[in-house]
Amino acid sequence: MSPTRRDVLRGLGLAALATPLAACATTGRGAAAPSPTASAAATSAANPFGVDAARQLEVVIFSGGNGDKYAVDLHQAGYRKLHPQAPIKHVATQKVGTQLRPRFIAGDVPDVVNNSGPEALDLQSLVQEGHLADLTPLFEAPSLAFPDKKVKDTLVGGAYENSLIDGVPRVLQYTVAHRALWYNAKLFAAKGWNVPKTWAEFNALGEEAKKAGIALFAYPGQVGPFYQLWNLVYSAAKIGGNQVIIDIDNLADGAWTAEPVKQAVAAWAQIQKDYGDKAYFGLDHTQTQVKHLQDKVLFYPCGSWLENEMAKDKPDTFEYAIAPVPSITAADVLPYEAIMIGVSESFFVSAKGKNPQGGLEYLRVMLSKDGARGYTEMTKNLTIVNGLVDGLQLTSAVNSAAKAQEAAGKNTITDARFETWYKELFDHGQTQTNSVMAGRITAEEFCANMQKKADELKADSSIAKQTRSV
Repeated sequence: MSPTRRDVLRGLGLAALATPLAACATTGRGAAAPSPTASAAATSAANPFGVDAARQLEVVIFSGGNGDKYAVDLHQAGYRKLHPQAPIKHVATQKVGTQLRPRFIAGDVPDVVNNSGPEALDLQSLVQEGHLADLTPLFEAPSLAFPDKKVKDTLVGGAYENSLIDGVPRVLQYTVAHRALWYNAKLFAAKGWNVPKTWAEFNALGEEAKKAGIALFAYPGQVGPFYQLWNLVYSAAKIGGNQVIIDIDNLADGAWTAEPVKQAVAAWAQIQKDYGDKAYFGLDHTQTQVKHLQDKVLFYPCGSWLENEMAKDKPDTFEYAIAPVPSITAADVLPYEAIMIGVSESFFVSAKGKNPQGGLEYLRVMLSKDGARGYTEMTKNLTIVNGLVDGLQLTSAVNSAAKAQEAAGKNTITDARFETWYKELFDHGQTQTNSVMAGRITAEEFCANMQKKADELKADSSIAKQTRSV
């Protein structure tokens, strides 16, 4: 039976998120990031940041799977309701790094950045250079969605903790994300196939799919190998528990060469070898996702933004549904039902921008009722603001994610933070992922190569270190 809208609200917005997104402890590195320095107008209850409505606000949006229409029609429109005369410069890009790195070097920075996509900027470098504003005033400000509460008190569990770098909130992760394996529920129903729960069942389904001319699994080798890197790390956590990811994030000795990581990498490399198609190593994410919609691929590793990203291409014969990674061993610490639930889609305010006060206000508008609920309605992604989805017509993918989260309960896979803490390691991991999945290196070599890079970063005193305990 499909969950009710109230069930979806409860399942996708509240308690289950507290476990995987628990607070992280951080190590200091000196002076905190500067607070907004541009001159502000007088503050008031209606204008808590002292926004000068005559000053232009520049907003850069990653125009990926969610496009950028939501930013113009919802968030920028909401900003103008509060400050009707405010000029806004909207910039949409799919190449955040290429477009913005020269500007940060030159000191001509935008006020708000949606730092997402394959070219996302390295947050640690930006922090070291003093570019990320302290978001404490935002989290302590009155909420536009629930005026009797602070912004901080309206968010899902762990959303604030995931904003912290060196103990200071510097980045707003805007959406709730479910990352696992996506498949076509209609195809499975038509074929009479069951979603595999064990690795033996996964392989057996691979044989059936091969007979039907379908690849059991694929990921994009170009512009998207991080989907499979996530998959490897989350699979290792199912085998060995969330401590596997915590150790990786903490640059712990031997974290990458731990047995659960080796087992996970070897298992996926075997699936690729026996039931995959090397042609996908030459495709990007959109091309691979079109093949998925054409039922040429059974399972695709991605996050819950997938349905909206492919809405224009999705045929009526396709119904997105999410499945946990099958249990790889009989002794896995986490049960089959465990999936990764976390936050994503990062935004920051430039501390050295021309209008940092406006940047804080823009993020507050994003977290308003119209801003957050409208975003869910437009993009089919849930935001970190609690209590705003009742009455919305939610899609099959969102309903599927709700049921998967309910089945997981407290058995959720934690988010891997090395992606933003140590981008060099994450980028290296993408290269190594393609190598091991293509059979150019073994699982043992993958682990050794990742450990070597992690050790190099750990030994580099110029790189600020982050730590977490849960």
